[in-house]
Amino acid sequence: MTRTYVVTGAASGIGLATSALLVERGHRVIGVDLHDTDVNVDLSTAEGREQLVARVAELSDGRIDAVIANAGLVAPKAITVAVNYFGAVATLTGLRPLLAGSAAPRAVATASTASLLPPDDVLLDALLAGDETAGLARGTELEAARGDAANLIYGTTKRALARWIRRNAANPEWAGAGIPLNAVAPGVVETPMTAKLTGSEQSRAALMQLVPMPLNGIFPPRDVGYLLAWLTSEENAHLCGQVVFIDGGSDAVIRGDSTW
Repeated sequence: MTRTYVVTGAASGIGLATSALLVERGHRVIGVDLHDTDVNVDLSTAEGREQLVARVAELSDGRIDAVIANAGLVAPKAITVAVNYFGAVATLTGLRPLLAGSAAPRAVATASTASLLPPDDVLLDALLAGDETAGLARGTELEAARGDAANLIYGTTKRALARWIRRNAANPEWAGAGIPLNAVAPGVVETPMTAKLTGSEQSRAALMQLVPMPLNGIFPPRDVGYLLAWLTSEENAHLCGQVVFIDGGSDAVIRGDSTW
């Protein structure tokens, strides 16, 4: 059966690979990004988020089957706060009403294994409180500090997103409406976003020290696409609030037994 998917961050990387996979399987994809997609909007802004919902509603005649909130930035800048957390949450909540007409509605977000790294607690608290003004202000402070401080932005936004999924997936708006809401947490993936981190043997080796991936190492974005496709398929009827690590073993190495 042909399903209608909305994929954000669809112009490159995981979003592009996932969109191509879904189309190959006979589904319709409404791609969202800054450019070169069906819906070109800036998810770092309130206006862009509103345009996303309006445009998707128009293109889909008000009915979609799945949302893949994948858009994100890795830059150590305040704008990463706006896109990775507030943009992702707005995508999921804004498009949720359009899932009501689907016989098998599904939603998934892209977190990261970086969510396991120590966060900036001030930024994390602002995000979980839903305070975008405070979040951007703290992001601006961290960006100005540069170095290790600025590098906390990405992992903190992804930790907050994973926690938002866990806190909301079992609620009436999601599980109560028959919508499995989950997240994936990729390790290091070969994408344009990570090119600066994986461009040399030295940088790759340093990255593997931070994010150990004993099973097959760094991998292509299509591998994440397979998981996203299953999570948003009719087959996935019962996963609820799960953050599924697709990371070559990083989660197992870093957290060990702590899941118990």
